[in-house]
Amino acid sequence: MWRATHKKFPPGPSDGLKRWSLGPLNDNPLEYFTRVACEYGDIAGLRVLNFKTIFINHPDLIEEVLVTNARKYSKGRVLRANRHVFGEGLLTSEGDFWLRQRRLAQPAFHRLRIASYAATMVEYTQRMLNGWRGGEERDAHQEMMRLTLQIVGKTLFDADVERDAPEVGKSLELLLEIGANFRRTIFVPHWLPTPANLRVKREVAQIEKILYRIIGERRATGRDAGDLLSMLLSAQDQDGSRMTDRQLRDEAITLFLAGHETTASTLSWTWWLLAQNPEVEAKLHAELDAVLGNRAPSLDDLPRLAYTGHVITESLRLYPAAWGMARLAVEDHEIAGYPVTKGMGVAMAQWVVHRDPRWYDAPQEFLPERWENDLWKRLPRFAYFPFGGGPRQCIGNAFALMEATLILAMIARKFRLRLVANHPVAPLASITLRPRHGVRVTLESRGNNAAEASFSRKQSAVAD
Repeated sequence: MWRATHKKFPPGPSDGLKRWSLGPLNDNPLEYFTRVACEYGDIAGLRVLNFKTIFINHPDLIEEVLVTNARKYSKGRVLRANRHVFGEGLLTSEGDFWLRQRRLAQPAFHRLRIASYAATMVEYTQRMLNGWRGGEERDAHQEMMRLTLQIVGKTLFDADVERDAPEVGKSLELLLEIGANFRRTIFVPHWLPTPANLRVKREVAQIEKILYRIIGERRATGRDAGDLLSMLLSAQDQDGSRMTDRQLRDEAITLFLAGHETTASTLSWTWWLLAQNPEVEAKLHAELDAVLGNRAPSLDDLPRLAYTGHVITESLRLYPAAWGMARLAVEDHEIAGYPVTKGMGVAMAQWVVHRDPRWYDAPQEFLPERWENDLWKRLPRFAYFPFGGGPRQCIGNAFALMEATLILAMIARKFRLRLVANHPVAPLASITLRPRHGVRVTLESRGNNAAEASFSRKQSAVAD
C-alpha cells in the first residue's frame, strides 16, 4: 500500500503563511480536508507556519495512530488550547492523571447503570413533547440542546437544570462558535484580553457558577445519589485525598459539553436528513408504529427498533459530531514510511473517511438500510469511528447512542418535522459538528397513526 521508507515530509498543499492568512482551513475545514484527501490520497503533509501535520485518510493508518501506537501521541493543539475552558477533564488531560480520572468516571458509564438512565431520557422527552403542538415553528437544534442538557444534568449529576438550561445552552453555544475559529484558538493566547477571549471568560464563569452550585449542594447534603458526581465526590487516592472542587468542575464541564451537545447535534442533523428523505421517514414511522403502537419506548424495545438505530448510525456517518481528530507526537517514529518527529501533528477526519466511496456505496446519500446485515463487520475497523477509538474513545458512546435512539423514537412517533422554506442549514465545524443557523422546522402532528394502522390491519383481516 505504502512504500516502506521515505526520507521527507509527505507531499501536500503548500499553504504557507499567505494562504493561511486567507483562511482556507479556518473558513471551511470540511471542504479543505475533503479537497486534500482527493488530491493527495491516504497521506498528505500540511504546513502552517513552522508547524507540520501529517493528514491520514486510510482506516489502517488511523488504527495505527489511535490504537497500535496510541502511547506515542497526546491530544492535539486545538484541545490543548482550550484547557482554560475544560481544565484537566477527560477531554484534555494526559498520562497517569487522565488514566486515574477515567477509572473514577468509568463506573458511571457501566452498561447496567446506563440502562437505568433510559427511563429518565423518556420522561424528560415526554415533558418536552407535552408543550409541542402541531403547526408550531421551532428550532429543532435549540430544542434538542435544551432537552439533552436537562437529561445529562439529571442522569450524571442528579440535578434538575431546567431553570439553568437557557443560560448554559447559550454559553456553550457561544464557546463552540468561538472554538470554530481554529486560527484564533491556536495562535491567540487565551490570557490576551481580546474581545473574544473576554467573552469566553464570561461564558465559562457563567457555566462554572451553575456547576459549583450543584457541587456545593451535594457536598452540603452528603447525599449519595448513585450518579457520576457522587462517585467522583467519594473517590479517594491511595493517600486518602479526594477530588477538589476544581477537579470536579473540570470533569463536570467536559461531561456537560460531551454529554449533551454531541447528542443534540446528532439529532438535529437526523431531523434535517429525515425531512429530505420521505422514504426513510416513512420506513421509520412504520417500525415505530409496529413496535410501539401508542406507548412510549423503553430500554427493552431497543433491540426491536433496529431501523431506528440504523437511522442514527447513518446520521453519524454523514454528520459525525466529532468530525475530525488530531494528535501530537510525543516521540519520534514512522507512519506509512514517513518520519514523524516529536511535536509533529497527525490529523484524521471522520467527515472524509465516512464519505469515502471505497467503503460506502453512494456515500453522499442518506441510506440507513445500508447498515442492515451487519455492514460494520465487513468494514475496516476505522472506516466508521464517530466516537474515536483506542484507549481514548469517548467514554459516553453507549449513553449517547441510547439517548439519541430513544429521543428519536419518542418524537417521531408523534410528529413529523418539516423544514421551514428558505432557512439555511449549513455545518459549522467547531469542536463538534453543528448546524450553523440551527434547523428551523414546522411541527406536523402524526395523530393516532399507530391506532389507525392497527385498525386498518384488523379490517383487512376480517375482509379476508
